[in-house]
Amino acid sequence: MLGEPLREARQTTGQPEPITRRRLRTPRAAAVAGIVFSLLLGLALTLITMASPANPATAGAWLTSSSRRDAFAFALNLVPFAGIAFLWFIGVVRDRIGEHEDRFFASVFLGSGLLFVAMLFAAAAFAGGLIADGASRSGTALSASTLVLGRQVAEQLLRLYAMRMAAVFTISTATIILRTQVGPRWIALLGLASAVILLVTVGLTPWAELLFPAWILLLSIDILRTGLRRPPSATRQSEHTAA
Repeated sequence: MLGEPLREARQTTGQPEPITRRRLRTPRAAAVAGIVFSLLLGLALTLITMASPANPATAGAWLTSSSRRDAFAFALNLVPFAGIAFLWFIGVVRDRIGEHEDRFFASVFLGSGLLFVAMLFAAAAFAGGLIADGASRSGTALSASTLVLGRQVAEQLLRLYAMRMAAVFTISTATIILRTQVGPRWIALLGLASAVILLVTVGLTPWAELLFPAWILLLSIDILRTGLRRPPSATRQSEHTAA
């Protein structure tokens, strides 16, 4: 009741309502979402790499091993939650700096992030269906050629497409940080280096995929510690408005 006259007075005089609470919450939400995504995706990729056999032709021994199958299934169950956290991370970051972004890099930032999540979900769904089908049969019922084909499709979706979209997302995010100065320059440069490594070495070693969640984790910790800085143009504009 007491807030309504004050709100009406601000609307009458044209004075904007305070946004301190939203400004404080947005960087923290981005940091928490980024940390959750990094931990979940990093754990999922580690479990998948360790649980999957080096030779995909060994179908029977792998699918009948309850420990490997459970670890793989647990990793796949983490993927949807990692994707949700990543979408939240994208949303709150754009809410903070969206109006100061270059439209080109903002489009690449959003598009590559959505494509990454789509490819990640597709790879997890395909691998989960393959494992469920193989586990429901006897160890020799699933032919080695079927498992090889299924694994190649899942790896193509995850490593060739999803991780390259992750590299594009990292490049666009790092470029936005450099242009708007909302984060440390050294984190942006480290992101560009990680993206180049992902583009070049993806598919050669599965451990290179951990660079993406590691960089998001580093960026999120910095956001949680210092917050997203306001772009210099926005700061000058607010000072001019106050004067």
